[in-house]
Amino acid sequence: MNLTTKITSLDWPRIETEITDSGHATTGSLLTPEQCRELAAGYEDATHFRSRIVMSRHGFGRGEYQYYSYPLPPIIQALRDALYPPLACVANKWNQALGNSVASFPSERSVFKQLCHQAGQSRPTPLLFKYNQGDYNCLHQDLYGELVFPLQVAFLLSEPSSDFTGGEFVLTEQRPRMQSRVSVVPLHQGEAVIFAVNHRPQRGSRGIYRVAMRHGVSPIRSGQRFTLGVIFHDAQ
Repeated sequence: MNLTTKITSLDWPRIETEITDSGHATTGSLLTPEQCRELAAGYEDATHFRSRIVMSRHGFGRGEYQYYSYPLPPIIQALRDALYPPLACVANKWNQALGNSVASFPSERSVFKQLCHQAGQSRPTPLLFKYNQGDYNCLHQDLYGELVFPLQVAFLLSEPSSDFTGGEFVLTEQRPRMQSRVSVVPLHQGEAVIFAVNHRPQRGSRGIYRVAMRHGVSPIRSGQRFTLGVIFHDAQ
């Protein structure tokens, strides 16, 4: 089964329900161990990337990541193109629920890419993280301009317990007039978590309200952890 077929065959009603209820959902295994190793090994090939960020220099945490350049590697392009349409359906429902003034997201990623570029956001945002022992990622949101797609996807490329320990994916949500709630999302190698970039709708006793979401990675206790991030809006 190829990657696009795997994504199409996911239980999207279940994923939509979980994303809407909690701000995140896991996919089960999508990438093979071989694909994970190939993507992680590509970190050392500078020709794939447009920039490298050392997180400690910017107060983002510890570790580093690189943004891919266009044209994207075929597997990452395939992930972006196949994941976008079902997530656009969710994104449009969220916009309607939140009363956002943003026009409906188009059904195809190629059309959304054109809208990003027309808005001055033309730099690709898929990125590859490398964490070593002691590294971590502070809670943050991936906002790169005025045009923001409200969902993104992170793939774990390393094998938990074998390649690394620690390094849990963490989400927080800030609910109005309530304390923040934290979720820890365990992942297997090749599995992805789909999660809210910024806000998600939540129904309360007084109607729909916005829940602000942030995400990060807890400290790596041992080994090395690679993660692929698939973001759908481009950057300024």
